[in-house]
Amino acid sequence: LMFKRSITRTFPSIYRPIFCNANRSYVMKYTTDHEWVDINNGSATIGITNYAQQQLGEIVYVELPEAGTALESGQAFGEVESVKSSSELLSPVGGTIESVNERIKETPSLINKSPESDGWIVKLTGVTDSDDSLMDKSAYEEYLKTV
Repeated sequence: LMFKRSITRTFPSIYRPIFCNANRSYVMKYTTDHEWVDINNGSATIGITNYAQQQLGEIVYVELPEAGTALESGQAFGEVESVKSSSELLSPVGGTIESVNERIKETPSLINKSPESDGWIVKLTGVTDSDDSLMDKSAYEEYLKTV
């Protein structure tokens, strides 16, 4: 407990280390459309935020693109459908789709259970740009207060 307390005092909340997933770069960015992107060495993982999945409700279907599809920042690349509504997926960055999360094809509710981890949607390579309008976690949380 002493170690945990010292980390809490030493690091502001957005800089606290996350020890649960060694494959993460720990710096996620967010869009005003409620997508998240985790950029690491020219690759990116994209998904929807916890807020987005809460607003959608129970997700029942995800339309996913084909691997190899080139995307531009802001381009639609799929759709998430729930029992309440549907929402278009927009890419926060440009790049080429390396892979799609096959698990959410079979179990779309995985997005509800783990939207910012296991419920990722696509992975991109050759990420060409990072929009300056992307927000860090604290800025996104402030943005949510205005929605």
